[in-house]
Parts: sequence; C-alpha cells; structure tokens
Amino acid sequence: MSTAKRLHYSYTEYLRALEDSDLKLEFCDGVIYAMAGGTPAHAFLGAAMVRILGQGLLGRCRVSKSDLKVHVEATGLSTFPDAAVICGELKSPQLDVNSVSNPVLLVEVTSPSTEDYDRGDKLSNYKQISSLRGVLFVSHRMKTITVVERAATGWNERDFRSGEVVSISEPAVQFKVDDIYSGVTLDPA
Repeated sequence: MSTAKRLHYSYTEYLRALEDSDLKLEFCDGVIYAMAGGTPAHAFLGAAMVRILGQGLLGRCRVSKSDLKVHVEATGLSTFPDAAVICGELKSPQLDVNSVSNPVLLVEVTSPSTEDYDRGDKLSNYKQISSLRGVLFVSHRMKTITVVERAATGWNERDFRSGEVVSISEPAVQFKVDDIYSGVTLDPA
C-alpha cells in the first residue's frame, strides 16, 4: 500500500476541490495550494484598496474583492488576488466560467508568508496576462505601496510612501497612500 501523496491534478480536479472546500485554493502547475487566512491588517488593507479603487474608477471599471478568481491562461495559474479591476467586457476562459482572464489591475496585500512568492513567481505569472496594465503591492509592514506597471519597454516599478499620492496611468486613478493605511495597525515586522 502506497502512502505517497498525489502531486499533480488536472484543472477539472482543482475546480472540484475548490467547490468542496471551505478554503480558497490556488492552482499552479498541477498543484493545489490552500491560501492562508490573513491578519486583521491584511483584511483592512484589502478592503481599503477595494473602496478607494471603486470610488476612483466608478463608472469606468469594476473592482472586486478577493472572491474573484483570476485565471492566467498563458501559465495556468488560478488565484484570488486581494482586489482585481476589470474594464470593459468580462472575459472568462471556457474551462472556468467562474474566473476572469482579463483584469487590467491586480492588488496583492503582502504577508510574511507570501510576500516573496507574490513579488516573484506570482508576479511573473501575472505579467503574462495581455490585458494587465499594473499590479499593486500593499505592504503589511510599512506604509508603502509598490506599483508595477506595463510600459512600452517592459515593466516599471515605483514605491509610494506615507505622504505621497499613488498615480496609476491605466486605468487612470490616483489616491493617497495614507488613505489606504488610515486606522490600520500594521503587522509587526
């Protein structure tokens, strides 16, 4: 009798597991990962981003919270970013009509356990989405928002700190860093 764990699943098996799970599950390269719950700071920062982006993009784009699954067709990654912005028609891959494949902006609130992955492999996957214009990383440790934006020659990265205004070119929106962090006690470093 074998006790080896199965390492690779089909996307159909992932969707079945997701349907039966109380947890959010991420799928990448045939592996299903349980996404950990966040701290109060993580939840408040994610909610603040949804609120601020929703107000700034009202009537132009739709902003979702972390319940919306994003599927990267080029790599097969399916995940639940902390916020996603869709402008124009909503597109879903045929294999998963409950996900979207055409976000223009994604938000990830960092955490100690996921920050390296979010800024590394996950960002590399996100960059394969042809509609994507930017990814925002909201730090859990300090009042800093990193904007990674698509440019004609690749991707540019800028940090915005307390007292500064975040400016995103597409979709065009601006907001104060301090408005995101207002009333939030950051996680210890």
